[in-house]
Amino acid sequence: MTILRLPTPIHEMLGLPPLEKGWVWLVGAGPGDPGLLTVLALAALQQADAVVYDALVDESILRLARPGATIEYAGKRGGKPSPRQRDISLRLIELARAGKRVVRLKGGDPFMFGRGGEEALALVEARIPFRVVPGVTSGTGGLAYAGIPATHRDVNHAVTFVTGHNSGGDVPDDLDWEALGRGSPVLVIYMGLKHLPRIRSAVLAAGRRADEPVALVSHATTPRQRVVETTLAAVVEDAAAHAVEAPALIVIGEVVRLRAGLDWLAAMSGKVLEPDPLGLQPAPRQRA
Repeated sequence: MTILRLPTPIHEMLGLPPLEKGWVWLVGAGPGDPGLLTVLALAALQQADAVVYDALVDESILRLARPGATIEYAGKRGGKPSPRQRDISLRLIELARAGKRVVRLKGGDPFMFGRGGEEALALVEARIPFRVVPGVTSGTGGLAYAGIPATHRDVNHAVTFVTGHNSGGDVPDDLDWEALGRGSPVLVIYMGLKHLPRIRSAVLAAGRRADEPVALVSHATTPRQRVVETTLAAVVEDAAAHAVEAPALIVIGEVVRLRAGLDWLAAMSGKVLEPDPLGLQPAPRQRA
């Protein structure tokens, strides 16, 4: 792996905090596009002695690490052999106690379905100092790249982020789907593709319309990004027909229809966007 060398350390240029020896920084790498990495995350990578990274971190981001830093994989993928969470936390503690400047690099945001809270609590118990560096989560960044706003003042004033599976890989049994269906106009479901049939049934049972718009956003913000627009009634069949791959977001709500006017990535390739996809603007008055 070729490590990118940058001239003056960014933390010195901008007066950002240094990553000290014996510290662990829990750093969000964003949803995939390296351009969405924060400046503080880049500063952390420039200073790290050890980078422990997740499965969904783009290799181009790893090349930003300090020359000489050790790069360790600690990714978890559903249905594949993965390190245990306890072992990952113990490795962070081991590296910090060895006097290393440690970056725990996690896809998206460490505290948004990223188990960063568990790792931070393990560091607290071991008396290891740590810092959290937030990242762009796919529920906002991925939607933006798909041309779907999480909120729109003429459509929804609330959005709910939901995880599609628990630590055991199943749909969380403590989710109140009826309350979610009634109370949130837009649902953004992470890591739910495997359980899409169950999720659809639960949302429909909660009272959502069968023809409600749904988008499946796969590999958000990366060159592999694909977006499938469908409805609740057809989402399972369309996901199979289009061979939608994980990682994928499931977006349920009327904001999905705004994509016809906001698909800026497609517009860069020549797609003509609809200026008012929901018909929100009043029709011009005709002269008598």
